[in-house]
Amino acid sequence: MGMAPLPLDIARIYLEPAVEEHDRGREILARFAQAERIAVASHWRIPELRDGDPGDYLAAKRQALVLGVKKGLTFRPNGRSADFIAPSSSNGCAMACAYCYVARRKGHANPVSVFVNIEATLSAIAGHAARQGPKTVANQVDPRSWVYDLGENGDLSVDAAISDNVRDLVALFRTPPDAKGSFATKWVNPDLLGYEPAGRTRIRMSLMPPALARLLDVRTSPVAERIAAIPELHRAGYEVHLNFSPVVLREGWEAEWDALFAELDDVLPPAVKDQLAAEIIMLTHNRQLHELNLAWHPKAEELLWRPDIQEEKVSESGGVNLRYRSGWKGRWLQRFKDLLAVRMPYCQVRYAF
Repeated sequence: MGMAPLPLDIARIYLEPAVEEHDRGREILARFAQAERIAVASHWRIPELRDGDPGDYLAAKRQALVLGVKKGLTFRPNGRSADFIAPSSSNGCAMACAYCYVARRKGHANPVSVFVNIEATLSAIAGHAARQGPKTVANQVDPRSWVYDLGENGDLSVDAAISDNVRDLVALFRTPPDAKGSFATKWVNPDLLGYEPAGRTRIRMSLMPPALARLLDVRTSPVAERIAAIPELHRAGYEVHLNFSPVVLREGWEAEWDALFAELDDVLPPAVKDQLAAEIIMLTHNRQLHELNLAWHPKAEELLWRPDIQEEKVSESGGVNLRYRSGWKGRWLQRFKDLLAVRMPYCQVRYAF
């Protein structure tokens, strides 16, 4: 599995006081021993990371790492990508996808924050899974297992290059008979091939047409590399699903996506096709992110900011987001599903939004 260089060159580590009391914290500090250390009261409020120069959006993502202790170990019911959102082992990302909802919520560059009290997270997940008991009613998430989303606010393939948190999570899910872990990724990290997931961790490979990804998926693995990794991850014991996300509409979108489906159909072996399922998520955007992006990546906004075909909608968290207009969105989503069904009839659509 070939791999682009890691999108990290850590020069500064911001750390909460308790980090060095944890084995994982000490391991990470030793791994990046050359980095300057800056003490902070909280991983969440670091003004120089939140209020940086908008034109230099990417520097913090490449050079800064935040280490903290996860406080609340809560589980949220989900029903879309997973049955439950597990307490996260990290927050933020080294990549800079122009449409990222974490950037919408958390402020400026939002580099990776890793939580070093991984034992507490593992123990909370194991206990929660044990309390669920067997899954007796199949749903679109999974017919037999309770699925836990492990990486809601970051990309665990990159996190795996920083610490062993991801290896520990994958190992945890080998044991509970009724639970699976799950995370979406846009990064190809060959280290994951050695984790022995035993079919109990689902990786959702996020894909979009390559020309679109070159513009919008900043600092991620190229789409061709992601596709090439899918059979290898499956052979290594992962369940591999696809995440067509976000679907960004522009002139010629049908032909672009059709070509992507045709390529997948060519590349994926029968063993992958037999277990394949996908999520389809149409673009959501908002004004604050639009204005932030105009400072560092205005070309992306020509595609993402389309008031002519978008409308405002209040999100579950109360923010005002832009979505494709409701009557049209349903028709476009159906067209997308029809194209997929022609090229990849074996690919079940688990969830479409």
